[in-house]
Amino acid sequence: MTTSKKDATKASKLLSSPKTSKTVKSVAGSDLAQAKHKGGSKKK
Repeated sequence: MTTSKKDATKASKLLSSPKTSKTVKSVAGSDLAQAKHKGGSKKK
């Protein structure tokens, strides 16, 4: 499952906020990583 562009934008904003907890940043980073790999080159 990949992350939508809308969710990736939200995740990016959460990661840049100093008030965001480490747990939330971990989840947001994971979502962002999934969004970046969408449609890109395939890993072997």
